[in-house]
Amino acid sequence: MTNVIIPVFLCGSLLFGTWTVLLCVYFYYDSVSDGQAESWEPASVWSLDRKLQPPTIHGPQQTPGHPVPAERPDEGETREQGPFLKSGKCFDFLFLVGEDAKLMDPELLRGFIKYGFNTILSKSLGKVRPVPDTRNKMCREKRYPAKLPTASVVICFHNEEFNALLRTVSSAMHFTPHRLLEEIILVDDMSKLDDLKEKLDYHLEKFRGKVKLIRNEKREGLVRARLIGAAHASGDVLVFMDSHCEVNRVWLEPLLDAIAKNHRMVVCPVIDVINPMTLEYKPSPVVRGAFDWHLQFKWDNVLSYEMDGPEGPIRPIRSPAMAGGIFAINRHYFNEIGQYDKDMNLWGGENLELSLRIWMCGGQLFVLPCSRVGHIVKQSTENRTEVFRALTHNNLRLVHVWLDEYKEQFFLQRPGLKSVPYGNISERVELRKRLGCKSFQWYLDTIFPELEASKGN
Repeated sequence: MTNVIIPVFLCGSLLFGTWTVLLCVYFYYDSVSDGQAESWEPASVWSLDRKLQPPTIHGPQQTPGHPVPAERPDEGETREQGPFLKSGKCFDFLFLVGEDAKLMDPELLRGFIKYGFNTILSKSLGKVRPVPDTRNKMCREKRYPAKLPTASVVICFHNEEFNALLRTVSSAMHFTPHRLLEEIILVDDMSKLDDLKEKLDYHLEKFRGKVKLIRNEKREGLVRARLIGAAHASGDVLVFMDSHCEVNRVWLEPLLDAIAKNHRMVVCPVIDVINPMTLEYKPSPVVRGAFDWHLQFKWDNVLSYEMDGPEGPIRPIRSPAMAGGIFAINRHYFNEIGQYDKDMNLWGGENLELSLRIWMCGGQLFVLPCSRVGHIVKQSTENRTEVFRALTHNNLRLVHVWLDEYKEQFFLQRPGLKSVPYGNISERVELRKRLGCKSFQWYLDTIFPELEASKGN
């Protein structure tokens, strides 16, 4: 028996070591092949900054200065951690898997490298699965008007994993009242994968009448793909959503109700975490969106006064910025306020630009704790140089249109970007004048005074 066990153990160890080495070599090559992007790691719209301490939420009865630590995902479960611009990608994968024997499964490795999460499990989950109701119990007692605006859900995708995409569409169909869902608009941003062609068409047939599929003839990037989707929408409210999400119970009603009361209010759900390796759906704490002088999005604390009043933990949270992956906005207001900057490329920065425009031009931006949507903590597989250039370009357009004299604070962090071209911004400058927008100083004083405290860091 011993003679059999030893060779098996040695073969298993060799196989494990071989895959580990190959994985590290792959990620190392992937990292060093792009020296330009190595100097700076752009944040994904979903990044929960690893350098931040866990957010704290002050309860209604909490003494000021003594925050209560909020439950938050583990580091391996943070929302999309952005393009892997460091050779640690290999170790991130090993950390997520731990001692799981499936590490030796070539299919798991290929799927993770190609899509950024466990595609074997994704396939096994099916089109719709039950997810835990992560809302506060007070949310479950809320009632919403029978008559609410209708919604057009816009989902853009590029080479998305088939099952994750279909689950996004199916969950939205399953958990949304038929009368409120005008349509789901899918925008295929020039995907190259075979199963996103005829196979996708076939599976969408059962949603005929509710799902529209638009295929771009060239790669537009998220910003322009969303504009294309919005142009085909007919619902009262636009709901933009990433292509690897699962909505929770009664997710849409809170968003529509808030917009029905104020058409200039833009609202975001709380984004729950779907672990990339286990695909387990976990609740996230209630946090608000913020950013630093690098224009890097981050999640920030919710302070005690935000939790005061009879609604307490389910009260809408005023947010200086949005992550941008999932939010709802009145369709006519979206057009009125200038949509997206169509000259921004791919993705990145457009969420902060829209956030500033909403606040500075007379709108409001809130996170609604009673709306929950799960999002896969997908590790980005896009070309890092391309993403880096797009983010730089987009941020520079934001800086020169919206930051006024405070653009120097950005250039203190990134002095090398002062001479980088960013295209023609005259149309966006004119938009700001036409809308009668307030100054960035007003934004700092009124909406996000905490940012000025870090001025010059």
